[in-house]
Amino acid sequence: MAKIMMTKFKLTLVLLLIATVTFAQKSPRKQATGNIGKTAVTVDYGAPSVKGRTIWGELVPYAKVWRSGANENTTISFDKNVTIAETTVPAGKYGFFMIPSESGAWEVILSKKNDAWGSNGYSKENDQLRLKVTPKTVAENTELLTFTVTKTGVEFAWEKVKITIPIK
Repeated sequence: MAKIMMTKFKLTLVLLLIATVTFAQKSPRKQATGNIGKTAVTVDYGAPSVKGRTIWGELVPYAKVWRSGANENTTISFDKNVTIAETTVPAGKYGFFMIPSESGAWEVILSKKNDAWGSNGYSKENDQLRLKVTPKTVAENTELLTFTVTKTGVEFAWEKVKITIPIK
């Protein structure tokens, strides 16, 4: 009887720990879904807030690979082949990374490895695609990092930066 009680107690503690970690995340998991033509697209990401911090160049360093979100890797999935910058990207799920730049174009990277924790598991040898994009600086602040699937691509917005990735 004591063994059963101890097992139940341990199971309760494990479930409580899982619930605490899941619900205590400061950067909630979000999904952006939609269709680009007949292709279903999903972006799964951790959505941090600005909270008065300096994002670009401090929280997210320039010239370094960044996971494009918080916590687990940001991923992007396509249920059919797509074309990005005249490159065919096969249907599948990809890690979504960026390399911010202090001035000029940023790099968007789709990695065949989609299950790393943050940028630590990133390796250039797994790149499916690298794309240079020019960010737009806007007057209005986007407090919560946001991805949006539009009819012509995927939009990224956080702080005063917006990026559009054209997808066909």
